[in-house]
Amino acid sequence: MPDEITPELFNHLVELASLELNHEEGEYLRREMNNQLRSIRELIAIPIDSDLPIKPHGITYSKKTSPKPRADEWNPYPNPEKILAQAPETDGGFIVVPEIPHKDLE
Repeated sequence: MPDEITPELFNHLVELASLELNHEEGEYLRREMNNQLRSIRELIAIPIDSDLPIKPHGITYSKKTSPKPRADEWNPYPNPEKILAQAPETDGGFIVVPEIPHKDLE
């Protein structure tokens, strides 16, 4: 089966995504994308009854087979000052980050 994503199509997609890839990176990514498409085609070819109910998981979990939820425990870092000392700017025990400029879409 020939590759669905040809070098020409891949180069077009790379340009649209504004990616900077060298030749080896591009060929690797194109090959992996084609492998993913082949895997999808194989999955599509598996016959499935139309009356098969939809399930969120491949395995049905019951109370008998499900692990008990773990306790929600707070484990504070023993020395937060060590982390804060690495930040370029702090205020009242918090790291100050630059404001993200927002633009309203019209």
